[in-house]
Amino acid sequence: MGKIIYLEHAATTPVDERVVRKMEPYFTELFANPATKWTSSISKKVNEAIEEARKNVASLINASPEEIIFTSGGTESDNTALKGIAFANKDKGNEIITTPIEHNAVLKSAERLHELGFVVKYASVDSKGFVDPDEIRKLITEKTLLVSVMHANNEIGTIEPIEEIGKICKEKGVYFHTDTVQTAAHIPINVEKMNIDLLSISSHKFYGPKGVGALYVRNGTKIIPYMDGGGHESGFRSGTLNTTGIIGLGEASRIGKEEQGKRESYIKELRDTLIQKVMEEIPAVYLNGPGDNKRLPGNVSLIIQGIINEPLLVALNERGIIAGGGSACSAGKKKPSHVLTSIGVAAGDLSSVIRMTLGKDNKKEDIDFIVESIKEITKGLRNLSPFWEEK
Repeated sequence: MGKIIYLEHAATTPVDERVVRKMEPYFTELFANPATKWTSSISKKVNEAIEEARKNVASLINASPEEIIFTSGGTESDNTALKGIAFANKDKGNEIITTPIEHNAVLKSAERLHELGFVVKYASVDSKGFVDPDEIRKLITEKTLLVSVMHANNEIGTIEPIEEIGKICKEKGVYFHTDTVQTAAHIPINVEKMNIDLLSISSHKFYGPKGVGALYVRNGTKIIPYMDGGGHESGFRSGTLNTTGIIGLGEASRIGKEEQGKRESYIKELRDTLIQKVMEEIPAVYLNGPGDNKRLPGNVSLIIQGIINEPLLVALNERGIIAGGGSACSAGKKKPSHVLTSIGVAAGDLSSVIRMTLGKDNKKEDIDFIVESIKEITKGLRNLSPFWEEK
């Protein structure tokens, strides 16, 4: 296999070598079940490593370790937050507020709650994907239990005004959940400053292993467990702990906090250069989402008119460039992106979107090759189209 230029970091990231090294002993030598810490010396060491990981995850978002619940990832965390709050507080109200551009883990959970008798309200977004905090304020009533707004969108990179929304929720006495799967370890998060009550994290989005994540639950939050069983995680999340995954998540969190500022600055520079060059060198290319610091550091979502994205992505892959057409979580589905339709992308442009998401290991020297490849392939595809005329 030749050189690979990986541009799908929003879908998943490679596991950092330092994280792998931290995990390795817990596959073989320190393999014991941490639940037997009182009877096994090995288990005690494993349990100590898990608690170290819990502290590292908490530190990443300025939380207390006891507020961190380990899960299988973002989907479980989102499901637990919405359903756990709804069922625990149904005596107080029946309304959930969210947005139409959330990850499907939130949207499908909200739909399930609607089927079970809860009222779901959707705050609209503008053409850049931003939620208006004032609309959230107007939607909240005495029956509202929870507001769930993602920190940043996985498809178009929009960073939402979470701190403002959190302040409103606190004033109104409503629980506030945010999905930070795309932002944890990439941009600063402070649950106290942002007035966040529940927060979802997924390890594999910031150079940790797949199949593990966390849910932050503020002390005092009234929420019921998603699963019943042996009472692990202080009775909140039963099931034998994914020891190696948790330790990997903890190490990825530690490294992520330490290197976040440096990574963010470097990746932003790559992003801005890539966007500028593509839009300068190829006509009829448009950016989805905001074009400033309210955009995720590594996100590049473009409409390239006159082409269908699948042939472009296949041709890029043949050159060793791995990019995407939208959310990996919706891969294989032919229906239009709910995010792109929500921000008003024209029907004729929905199949012309390419998403490139950069990471810490991408190289400045590869940008010109990426741009030239997109330019050459786009020109060839447009030349084959009977409907395209150069503008």
